[in-house]
Amino acid sequence: MSGRYKERQYWDSRYRQEERLPAGGHEWFGAYCDFAPLLRRELLPGSRGLVLGCGTSSLSAALHNEGVRPLVSIDYSPVCIKEMAQRHANVPDMSWMVMDARHLQLPDGTFDLVIEKGTLDAMMVDEKDPWRPSQDAITLVDEVLSEVSRVLAPSGRFVSITFSPPHFRARHYAQPQYGWSVSCDTYGRDFHYFFYTMHKGRQLTSLDFERGQSLHKSHVDLEQTATLLEHDDEDFLNNIQV
Repeated sequence: MSGRYKERQYWDSRYRQEERLPAGGHEWFGAYCDFAPLLRRELLPGSRGLVLGCGTSSLSAALHNEGVRPLVSIDYSPVCIKEMAQRHANVPDMSWMVMDARHLQLPDGTFDLVIEKGTLDAMMVDEKDPWRPSQDAITLVDEVLSEVSRVLAPSGRFVSITFSPPHFRARHYAQPQYGWSVSCDTYGRDFHYFFYTMHKGRQLTSLDFERGQSLHKSHVDLEQTATLLEHDDEDFLNNIQV
């Protein structure tokens, strides 16, 4: 990913260019059909949804077609939100808002489903060593996840889609203050992507708790306790090059 992915100006410019493309925007980490079976098992009747960093993806439309209504989609690019609001102007129960995922201007406990696809990846694009995320990155992700936890209903689901495997990403999610459990699936063919599901109101496993605590240890501590991540039964290391 480009380091410019953190810049609002980059996305405004990119979305202006995409407006002229007949095929629309790029679908990061595949199309909805690639992970739909994983998501459908998390959808409850009458689910109220929030999409973080919606971009010009068709994800919001797909969720609406699945019955996730009302559905709020946010992005910090006003160019993107204007385009998507115009594109879906006649679709009921869909709203589009310019908003920062770190500061959700939405009430507590509003949503049964919150989903992001690649948004956190873009926020962490400057990180050079996934084993040692900077304090700035840890704080940034915590700001987003704290807001997600706040706006989720007591039994809501948070779905995060990324190319980052559990030994890097799950420890960010596995913080007790969020009040959710963490699970991970994969999808894809030539390259596997990771589909994390956080269930609000459930507890972390002991392994996930250890993962979460490892986020706050020094690099020396991580080297000494690296074996705690060797309990994974998924073959993630074959799917990513570090």
